[in-house]
Parts: sequence; C-alpha cells; structure tokens
Amino acid sequence: MTEKKRTITVTAALPYANGDIHLGHLVEYLQTDFWVRFQNMRGHTCRFFCADDTHGTPVMLKARELGIKPEDLILEKHREHLKDFENFEISFTNYDSTHSETNRNFANEIFSALRAGEHIAEKEIEQLYCEKDSMFLPDRFVRGECPKCGSADQYGDSCDKCSAVYSPLDMPEVRCAVCGNKPVKRKSTHVFVTLENFRTFLQTWVPLHTGKEINNKLTEWLSEPLKNWDISRDAPYFGFEIPGYPGKFFYVWVDAPIGYLTSAYNWCRANAVPFHSCWPKEENSGDAELYHFIGKDIVYFHTLFWPAMLKSAGYKTPDQIFVHGFLTINGEKMSKSKGTFINARTYSESLHPMYLRYYYACKITGTIDDIDLSVSDFILRVNSDLIGKITNLASRGAQILEKKLGGETGAVTGQGLELAEYACSMHTQIAACYEERNFAKAMTLIRDIADRANKYFDDMHPWTLTGSDPDAALACISAVLSVFRTIAVYLKPILPSYAANAEKLFGQKDWIWKDAAEITMHCQVMPYTHLASRIDPKSTEEIMERSKQEYTTGNSSSADYIEPPAGGEISIDDFLKVDLRVGKIISAEAITESEKLIRLKVDIGYETREVIAGIKQAYHAPDLPGRLVVIAANLKPRKMKFGTSHGMITAAGPGAESIFLLAPDSGAKPGMRVH
Repeated sequence: MTEKKRTITVTAALPYANGDIHLGHLVEYLQTDFWVRFQNMRGHTCRFFCADDTHGTPVMLKARELGIKPEDLILEKHREHLKDFENFEISFTNYDSTHSETNRNFANEIFSALRAGEHIAEKEIEQLYCEKDSMFLPDRFVRGECPKCGSADQYGDSCDKCSAVYSPLDMPEVRCAVCGNKPVKRKSTHVFVTLENFRTFLQTWVPLHTGKEINNKLTEWLSEPLKNWDISRDAPYFGFEIPGYPGKFFYVWVDAPIGYLTSAYNWCRANAVPFHSCWPKEENSGDAELYHFIGKDIVYFHTLFWPAMLKSAGYKTPDQIFVHGFLTINGEKMSKSKGTFINARTYSESLHPMYLRYYYACKITGTIDDIDLSVSDFILRVNSDLIGKITNLASRGAQILEKKLGGETGAVTGQGLELAEYACSMHTQIAACYEERNFAKAMTLIRDIADRANKYFDDMHPWTLTGSDPDAALACISAVLSVFRTIAVYLKPILPSYAANAEKLFGQKDWIWKDAAEITMHCQVMPYTHLASRIDPKSTEEIMERSKQEYTTGNSSSADYIEPPAGGEISIDDFLKVDLRVGKIISAEAITESEKLIRLKVDIGYETREVIAGIKQAYHAPDLPGRLVVIAANLKPRKMKFGTSHGMITAAGPGAESIFLLAPDSGAKPGMRVH
C-alpha cells in the first residue's frame, strides 16, 4: 500500500539575537533537522521554518553598549547564527527575522483580531523603574532576594534555588541588573490579553496537541482561572509599537512566535507557493500539518498564549507541540567556569559537527527528559560505534574489494544474504522510531545491524580467502558492503554529509528511505576515501579550555549585573601569588582558523612570551604592536589547538565584541610588577 504523501510545516523555537548559538540550543535544532530530513526522505513535503528573535530590552541595551543601532546588532547576529547552523548541517527551508514589516503586519493583524473579539483589557500596574537607566525594568533585569526562600542574587521572576515564581515587587531587596542601583516603583497603564476567555477552548485543545507529561502540567494551570497576559512594554523598547497605544510596544513574546508565520509567509511569497498550503486558515485547513519543536522552559507561551492568538485570528493551531528537555554536560548544568558552556562555533572549530549530531541522536528519546553530554561517553560512542562498528564495515570491505577482488560486488548469497535481508527488513521499524522522534532507539537498532555485520565479517575472515577462495571472499564482502549501504541510508537524516560520501562510494546519489530496503549487488564501488576518523580526547579538552578562556574575557550579555568577586574574600597573601607584569606587544597575528583568537608576542622585560588571546572581535591585530598591557605572568602554560599560551592578557568589558585591554600609564616599562 502506497503511503499517503503529507504536507508538513515544522518550526523550532527562535534563537535570541543577543547571544551565540551554544550546544544546549543545538539539542532542539538538531532533532528538528533529523525529523525534517527523515520526512523528506520518505517523499513527503516537509518545510522547516525559523527566524531570529530580535526584539526586547536586552538587544536594545547591548546595541547601546556597543554604540551601534539595534538593527546593526541583529543583522550581525543573524549572519553568525546562519553560519553556525550551516556548520552543523541544519537545513532550514527559510531562516528569517522577527524585525520585518511582514512580522509587524501579522502582529497588528492578530492584535486587531484580539481587540475585535473583546479579548483586550487595560490596567494600571506598578513596576520597578531604574532612574539611572531611565527605563522600566523587565523581570529578568531585576536581581535580588527570593521572597520565598531568601536566596540572594535571584532573577526578578523566579528563583534558581527553590524554583518559586513571583513578581519582582514581592522581593525584599532588589537592584537593577544593568547598573546595580536600587529601582523605584512607578505606575503605568498596560495592555492585557484576557486569557481566561480562551480557557474552555484550551481545556479541549491542550490534551489533543501536547504529550502526556505536558498535558498533566497544563491541566493544573487550566483548572483555575487564567491570569490576564501583559502584552505591552513601555518606551524605551526595541520592537513594534502597538496600534492605538503611542509609547507602548508589543512584548517580545507577542511577535516572537508570530515569526513562525512570517518565515513561512516570506518563503511562500518568494517561491510562488500559496501561503495556505504551509499555514492554513482554521476554516480551510486542508491536509497541511503543523508541528512546533520547543524546550520545556517555554511551554506556557506555546500551549496557552500562542494557540489563543492563532485561534482569535482564525489561523490553524499546531497539530502537535513536541517538547524536549535541557542539556547537561558531565551530569551538571552547563558552566562557564568549568568550560562546559560551549558555543557551537567553539566546538566546530575543533571537531566535526557530525560527531555531535550522531551523539545527540543516540541520546534523544522524544520525551521531555534532560539529556546529558558526558564527554567520556561522547568519545566512546563515536569511536566505538560510528567509527569502530559502522565505518569499519565500509573501510575494510571497500579496500579489500578494490585491492583484491576487482572493485565490483557480486551476488549476495547464503548467510550473507540472510544478513542483508535482515538489515533491509528493519526499515519499517527504524522509520517508526524516527517518526516518534525516538532517535536513540533508532541508533540502537542500527548499531545492532552493524554488530551482526561485523561478527559475520570476522567469522568469514574474507581477507584470508581472497587467494584461496575468491568467490567466497567476494560473496562475503558484497554482503557486508550491501549492509553498510543500508545502514548509511538509515543514518542519512542524522549524518547527511557522511551519507553523501557513502553515496559517492557506491557511485549513487540522492538516496531516499525506500533505498534502505534494497540489497545492493553487482555494484562498481569507487576507491575508498575517508569517511570519519576517531576523536582524539585532546580535542574535547581543547574545546573546554577555549570555552573557559572565552568567558574569562567577559563574554556575557549586557543584561548581566556586575557581580561581586566570586568565591568570597581572599587574603593579601593569596593576591600576591599572582604575578602581574607590564608587557609590551611586539607582534600580533590574527589566527585565521578562529573568529576570536589573536597570537601575541609580548615582551615582559626578562623574556618574550607567546600569548593567545580571545580579543579578535574587539581589536585588529595590526593595531596592537607597541601597546602596553598588563599580563598575568606566572600562569601555567596552556596547550591549545593553535599553540601554547604562556600567560593571560588582562581585559575588562561585558562581551567579546566590546572588551578593553587594561594598560598602565605612559612611562611604565616592560617587566615592571603591577602592585
């Protein structure tokens, strides 16, 4: 029976334009990419839409800090995000921006529909206002004491220690996260969506469009009246002004999910595709399916606010919202101080992204459970399974075939035929795992096929038969290579470039899912070329060391409060252990393979040191020679990918693009101690 062809629109949550893509983000974008690629291999029309989330106070403040327009900041981040996604082989149908006239028009349309349906209310509220920064403070720009457990230095909306949710007005001690000053209370009229009007609709909608775990949580929320949702923010604010409300702007969470609509609409318009075929109106939904992939931290917005917005404007709501958990590294939250808060670019400059794609596929089960990236397990899984089991079949089999058996496979018979038939027979079961987003189970089934093939290979030892019984050797090699080809088809959604190279090995191209069900015989195999190599543990150590260095140069968002010294007070004896010296930069060379590093030669009086510094985004190498700097001279040399760094240049500032080298006054000489 021929499977019905489906038209599917898929989205992933929009990355914020104020930061880099990191390994935690990639949990979502990679699993979405796996699923979309699988659907297209099945012959369905599956389109993947996303965009940068560009509005809000953090973007406005970051641009102000850099002395540029917000539009320039988001344009630069857009380029960086696209490059990171490209490096990790994430293939969007369209990657857009929420800062566009299309997005403004959709936001106005949905707001007008909410107002026409009498779902808009106004209310005067009291907020915290920073007189120094002349702005009302969003919850995340307030830091202070948790009103529930008393923990210090918590955000203005929730506590990391006890998980309590509260208003910043309830916090006994607060400060502005931008400048550290104590804010005052001021009143302002805000615009609200009367979400309670949608509770009956949502009580029916939620169980049909979310998983069991999420539904259970939402049922608790929906059992009580829903609070009105504040959708306005006061000037100054980078975003869209609300029609009819001068000086009031749409809260970023209004126009961010609307970015899904915008990305789909702009692509449809550019490609002469009717928009309703991607995102239908509710009353004319047709056959198009709609799915969102999101993290569990933004469930509230996507399962309550967003369906209500779409319902009010008559747009189709999602068929299903797929929710995933967070990423931990070595069993803990990602940590900047431990080097486990790893940006995508830092990883891809040291290791091939296909390894992370494979490892994530081994861990993602389609549930909301967190996944852990254990560095030792990561190395083991890749080296043992992807290289030692799967790639091993191709490298050994193809090379024996080329060197000893004429380069063309023959008939697959006997025990080898049984093995090849088993591998092909798994295509339905593995497809079901992909459909359910249980990629971990799919990888287990694929590894099992590889294990069987390697056992058969070793039992037959064809390398000893090429002279005495070449027919038996050829039959064995033919079976092994046919099984490898089937495995490579199964892996194509996970490892697209790896599969493309496997296609070249067999002189084929554009494998689709049904190709996995075919046994390959009498095939001219190309000379074997490298598919993948083992991970050197030094590569992961280097990634973590570089991550530590990136954040010691002050790579934090402009929303971060300037914290007091970590770890409490130290004694003068502790401080004197750090040998700070005046240094003079003799030469500076930009490291072309890195976007952040410059290699410096620094005269510190008694010798010249090589220091690798993460200052490339703030300084041009030709401008640095002759400058005096302050260097920590007695740090232990650190081996890095691009050489050994002996010392650390001191710098200050809120981010990699806006750091400032610390320098002594004129008259200081290289080698002088800094007291």
